[in-house]
Formats: sequence, C-alpha cells, structure tokens
Amino acid sequence: MNPNGELIRVLFPAIAAAGVLLLLSTSALAHCDTMDGPVVAAARAALEKGELTPALKWVKPEAEKELRAAFEKTLVVRAKGPEAKELADRWFFETLVRLHRAGEGAPFEGLKPAGAEVEPAVAAADQALETGKADRLVKELTETVAKGLRERFAKALAARKRAEESVEAGREYVAAYVEFVHYAERLHQDASTAAHHHEAAAEGAHQEPAPKEAGGAEKHHH
Repeated sequence: MNPNGELIRVLFPAIAAAGVLLLLSTSALAHCDTMDGPVVAAARAALEKGELTPALKWVKPEAEKELRAAFEKTLVVRAKGPEAKELADRWFFETLVRLHRAGEGAPFEGLKPAGAEVEPAVAAADQALETGKADRLVKELTETVAKGLRERFAKALAARKRAEESVEAGREYVAAYVEFVHYAERLHQDASTAAHHHEAAAEGAHQEPAPKEAGGAEKHHH
C-alpha cells in the first residue's frame, strides 16, 4: 500500500475545511485593507447613502460608537468641497479598516492601493461567494494542504529511517516528526471545530500563525 496515498485518504475529510481556516485566517485580514476590498466598498456605500448601516457589519459592537462619530465628522467635512471630500472620505476608509482589523486582532498598517496582490485562496473565496459555487476554492485548498501533508510526511519518514544512526540524525527526525504531527494536528482541530468557535481559533492563530505555504518551515514545541 502506498503510505502517502493512505495518509491522504485518512486525513482527506479534514483537508478541505481546515484549509479554508488555515490559509484564510491571516490573508483575509490583509485583503480587507485594500482600496478595492470589501471593507472600503462598504464605507463608500455608507457615504453615498448618508447612512452608516452598510459599514457597521465590519466592526465589533464596542467599536460602533467611534465609527459613528467618525462618520458624522466625515459627512460634515466632505460637504465643504471636492478636496475636503476626498480627504474626509480617505480618513473614514482608514478609520473603518483600522477598527475592523482591531476587532480581528490585527494591526492597521495603512490602506493598500486598488489592484494590490491578493492571496490565491482569498481570490478563490471571493469568487465562491460571488458565483455561489465553492468547487474551485475546495479544489485549490485541498491541493495546497495535501501538498503540505505529503511533503512533511515524506521528510519525517525519511528522517525516521536514519534516526538511529547518530544523535544528530535522531534530532533531525524529532524535528521533522514535530513539524509533521503538529501540521496534521492543526488541520484536524480546525476541521472538527464548530464554526462559532472559529473566532477563538483565529485569536490563537495570531499568537502562533498557521502555515501559509504548503512547503514552508514551521517551528513548534512538542
């Protein structure tokens, strides 16, 4: 039996769901700070309507008071002319994005221009929502996470065969083992966690970031 194939068969139920959580937990935050991202789009809609409601969903309840105050100031300033409108709008965009990212536990590092590069997983997630079909997203994430599992598994298996040759070889095996097991463990935990528990998982991810690339090295304490 092919050990790689058996590994993927056993862990496959976790791959698609966990891939979304692992790969989007940080990149989705970055996507929200672009001028053509969904947060700024909501800010534009609120300003056009003169009604804050479209933007409120992007902030936590505790940030609503600050956002409302910023919105009222923006409406006053933007009525003073084209240049004032441009500056006021930009300030409101930044305020909304800053408050949104703070609610997600992420720092605000300024607005990125429209057309800024977006993570493939984020682009696929956006497309899934726009089309109502998640096939492309599931396929892309499944392939990425499966690649990560196979690479870590192969590295740990090869190191295991040499583990008794020397202390150094044994330590190389332990390092590869820890990396592989923790990667698989995180996939399974995220895949088996209910959706309403994801916020807590995301907070933990800021402290110990989930792997962003299938082949990227990680450091864990086993």
